[in-house]
Amino acid sequence: MNKFLLAVFASLLLYGCGPNYLLEGNHEFPDAQWAYADSLRFEFDVEDTTRIYNLYAELTHSVDYSFQNVYTRIHTLMPSGQRLTKMVSLELTDKMGLWTGDCTSKTCQIRLPIQEDLYFNQAGHYTIVVEQFMRQDQLPGLDEFSLLIEESEKKRQ
Repeated sequence: MNKFLLAVFASLLLYGCGPNYLLEGNHEFPDAQWAYADSLRFEFDVEDTTRIYNLYAELTHSVDYSFQNVYTRIHTLMPSGQRLTKMVSLELTDKMGLWTGDCTSKTCQIRLPIQEDLYFNQAGHYTIVVEQFMRQDQLPGLDEFSLLIEESEKKRQ
């Protein structure tokens, strides 16, 4: 019985040591297509301006997706009203053109860093809008997009 309680306690301790997220936003694409008109909106609040974060995108796509990447435009609206825009290419393959995510026979899932050691200068409400920015209006083969803001152990001074 004591070994069982020890195993349960150890499991809970390990489970509690996982990453903490300021944001875990997810969007599923209808009909497995991402269109220009489908801007993805993520909202969150920042209280601690000394904390450092890591920003990730996660994509789930078909193994039949036609491109090696997804060009995106990422807009950040800050509490002050200031808007920052950044172009980001989400690379889904290696240099040989092979999928780099965790793939099954039909789909792949990949986590890509967008910005590490990120911090927010202002406390308050933030909005991030992600747009696909490819040369094609409809991108068939994209199932899901997630935006994750992971809290790191680091703090600014």
